[in-house]
Amino acid sequence: MPTPDTDPRLLRAFLAVADELHFTRAAARLFVAQQALSRDIRRLERELRVELFVRTTRQVSLTPDGERLLPYARRVLDAHDGLAAAFGGGPARPLLVDLNTDGMTATRVLERARELAPECELMARFESGLTWAASEILAGRLDVSFGRAAGLAPGVLARLSVQPVRYEPMALMLPVSHPLAGREVIPLSELSGTTVYAGAGNERTREWTDLAALLFAEWDIELAPPVPLAVGVAEFQRVMAKGGHPVLAVVDFPPMPGTVLRPLIGPVPLSPLALVWRKGLDHPGVDALRRATDQLVKENQWLAPPSGAWLPEGDLSLMRNRS
Repeated sequence: MPTPDTDPRLLRAFLAVADELHFTRAAARLFVAQQALSRDIRRLERELRVELFVRTTRQVSLTPDGERLLPYARRVLDAHDGLAAAFGGGPARPLLVDLNTDGMTATRVLERARELAPECELMARFESGLTWAASEILAGRLDVSFGRAAGLAPGVLARLSVQPVRYEPMALMLPVSHPLAGREVIPLSELSGTTVYAGAGNERTREWTDLAALLFAEWDIELAPPVPLAVGVAEFQRVMAKGGHPVLAVVDFPPMPGTVLRPLIGPVPLSPLALVWRKGLDHPGVDALRRATDQLVKENQWLAPPSGAWLPEGDLSLMRNRS
């Protein structure tokens, strides 16, 4: 049987190699010699009586037992770090926070959290989609993300904690030359037969495309076919211009050259935004993000949807509950 008091240092060595899949980089990350790191991994494998990595001259990969150990090791070290921060007086490790896209609601939450907990290092990441970010959270490569939690697979959602943040009104991003660009708002009924892009084919944002498909089905709007995944504003703009379709967005989507953003009405369709993190994660940065959310929700009435707004019942049910 494995020892019940495995040294946390061995688990940190394991996580470093699991994250980097490279012993030299993992050793540099931990500021130890590669020989010492390899020795710690061998010791952990002996204690657990399993092989954790497949090592060849060209690559390192996790074995099934290594994959199985990963979430347990992260939970143990999260608790260990929380204990050290609570009683040792030392700073907690940096918290990796996925904002999806910069300049939107999640950015405001992060900025407020940094004000509330200046001693914490909250590091922004941009994974562009909760479907992708959730898998990264469960693998321990991210800590927190934002998005439509109801769009996640049940088995994934069951392992996450969720705090509702905002009902974001949806909008349409249009080229300035589009016939609807001159309108202040766009009724959904006027989009019947129109083809609109909503991320089809991008597996990172599957929860967004699924929400769009539910909306489009009710108003006879066509879902634009998949396009290549565009990384960065310039590439996104180029690919969207090439396709020529309006793009489904939210009202706070950052402005892009050559486009206008027009709110959708009749009714107002909503995108449910939630704060999401791994269950059991104990970190002062998560506490700060939750407090920041509470403050901003109260100040801006983010969880007071417009009368008659559109939102699937499953999303509404999840947003009414708090982990």
